[in-house]
Amino acid sequence: MNILKNIFILSLIFFALNVNGQEPPEKEDCLCCTPEHRQFDFWVGDWETITDGEIAGTNKIIFLQDSCVLQENWSSAKGSYTGTSYNFYNKNLRKWQQVWVDNQGGNLNLTGKKVDNQMILESEMMTGPKGEKIINRITWTDNSDGTVRQNWEVSNDNGKTWMSIFDGLYKRKNNIEN
Repeated sequence: MNILKNIFILSLIFFALNVNGQEPPEKEDCLCCTPEHRQFDFWVGDWETITDGEIAGTNKIIFLQDSCVLQENWSSAKGSYTGTSYNFYNKNLRKWQQVWVDNQGGNLNLTGKKVDNQMILESEMMTGPKGEKIINRITWTDNSDGTVRQNWEVSNDNGKTWMSIFDGLYKRKNNIEN
């Protein structure tokens, strides 16, 4: 019985020492607490995405790496298309970056910044699905009603004109009306 009591006491001491050593960092110690690092926080959440009045899929955006990275987890409502992106503020470039990968071998690298209530990210010139040269631009709009609009556009004339290829409205799952 004394052995169990001693183990219990040692466990309490160990727990107390660990708890005291794991306090959250002070604001000045937080590397990703700048206003720039928090610009895309409006996208964090558990969403249903609506296009043309129908559910296009679900998307869960979470914080990773001490809130320095936003991870997107997309799942299409039709079929088995899934994808993940990693979004972060690159303080050296003073821009946001997104790296997207999906289960069909696709990838997309975007860079940009927040303008007013919109996060606007673009790709470099790249080869499109039909061999043409295109630029991708994705704009996330933080709407006043708590929804987020994502509009994905492409340009095949070096950004002179744009064509929308995906226009979705994100609604938080806990706010979906039945």
